[in-house]
Amino acid sequence: MTVNDILKVNDFKSVVLSDGDREVSGVYIGDLLSWVMGKANSGDAWITIMSNVNILAVASLTDCACIILSEGVTLSDEIIATAKEKGINVLSFAKSSFDAAICLNAII
Repeated sequence: MTVNDILKVNDFKSVVLSDGDREVSGVYIGDLLSWVMGKANSGDAWITIMSNVNILAVASLTDCACIILSEGVTLSDEIIATAKEKGINVLSFAKSSFDAAICLNAII
């Protein structure tokens, strides 16, 4: 599955699409950034409600395939620009993190 495949599923939207062909090998859900740094795997789609600039650092350190902002969370224009600059895929999902995981489980 790729990031582009996720975007084909209803309710997932692109915020920053740097590499839509990036392979997604798993899913991680977490909001405690230090925990995510230690537990998320390279290639994971990371589902979170966090919206500060530190999510970009964590995604970069863990080599996540994409960040999925659940519950309708949005990013500031400044953070979006930084995500583009760093080449980090960011998607949005209006429903809960649980619902996002259910949708991803159906296509993995």
